[in-house]
Amino acid sequence: MTDLSNHHVGIGHGEDATGRLRRLRRRHRAERRFKLYGITAVAISLFCLFALFSSVFSKAYTIFGQTEIALDIYFDENMIDPTGTRQRKTLIAANYGALVKASLKEAFPKVGGRQDKRALRKLISTGAVYEIQEMVMQDLSLIGQRKRIWVAAGDDVDMFFKGLASAGGEGNRRINSKQVAWLDALVQRGQLERRFNWRFFSSGDSREPEQAGILGAAVGSLLTLLICLVLAFPLGVMSAVYLEEFAPKNRWTDLIEVNINNLAAVPSIVFGLLGLAVLLGTFAMPRSAPLVGGVVLALMTLPTVIISARAALQAVPPSIREAALGVGASTQQVVWHHVLPLAMPGILTGTIIGMARALGETAPLLMIGMVAFIVDIPTGPTDPATALPVQIFLWADAPERAFGERAAAAIIVLLAFLITMNLGAVLLRRRFEQRW
Repeated sequence: MTDLSNHHVGIGHGEDATGRLRRLRRRHRAERRFKLYGITAVAISLFCLFALFSSVFSKAYTIFGQTEIALDIYFDENMIDPTGTRQRKTLIAANYGALVKASLKEAFPKVGGRQDKRALRKLISTGAVYEIQEMVMQDLSLIGQRKRIWVAAGDDVDMFFKGLASAGGEGNRRINSKQVAWLDALVQRGQLERRFNWRFFSSGDSREPEQAGILGAAVGSLLTLLICLVLAFPLGVMSAVYLEEFAPKNRWTDLIEVNINNLAAVPSIVFGLLGLAVLLGTFAMPRSAPLVGGVVLALMTLPTVIISARAALQAVPPSIREAALGVGASTQQVVWHHVLPLAMPGILTGTIIGMARALGETAPLLMIGMVAFIVDIPTGPTDPATALPVQIFLWADAPERAFGERAAAAIIVLLAFLITMNLGAVLLRRRFEQRW
């Protein structure tokens, strides 16, 4: 009997061991599936990111090259300054377009007829006139001389040589067969080349795609972000320090905390309406200025900075406070010399996240008028300006195909801004972490 009972017990133990082994194998399979799900999710994310960047870069990389045409310009004094006074007013009002026409007529003397002459002039950007004017204003010795200068070709010509316009029949492209023949002649003479597109990085917006640049929008975004940072960072950090370290815990502070959390979820266009009604309507601040844009974005970013700063302060171990108080430090000294430096890496991370959101915002800037067409480069916070997201919006909505190329390139510039900001945040985090 004893042997039989022992035999049954052994069978029961064997069944329990088999069951445990089966459950263990099932758990391992589940863990492998979970790991596979994670790898799949990461792979899908990377694929989507790669597809996005590939799409943007495939449209943007051509911006680095610009088709230019060499013109042999004779700076005729009779056309530029017939009186010989060299006065600025006279030089600005000179007919520089006639110099371009004379150069084209000299290069293609057989072209006749008003329509053909107009088609020949379309090969040259309309902004070439202003480039020649600027050259004369900077160097008066050019007057009376002949010099070969390189000017931007028209946007249709640029798109054609970049392969972004159809090379089929005339019905499928913006330039006709005569213009193609003239361009071939310029290529054979060495008067047409692809050169680095310095205009895109050194000029502001323009009605002509080949003359449009990103510098104005980049400077406007930089000024706007600086004002946003100067206002949002100290106000947000000081508010978080007070609420977390000094404020009494009662219904009023609870109400303030709830409202701060609610403000972080308010749509950005609401802040734009606030800026339109208060800053522009009540205080009559300059419209379409980085100053107004920076204040509006600071109001939008402030709740995010406060929330992240409070979370960073809460993450500091209570032992740090207790040790500092134990050696006789005041509450203010504990906060300034111990708690705040330890929390600074987290505070900087939250601030950079808020700044990155502000950099990509368009709706509030549209409400305060930063959607205006601005050609000049802003030199101060009160000058009219636009921002990179708004500039991308305007170019993407333009009918000319060449503006789509510039919109994609502007996205690359915007991403470069974000990468630079994140790199700065990483360096600052490491600096503070090494200190402690």
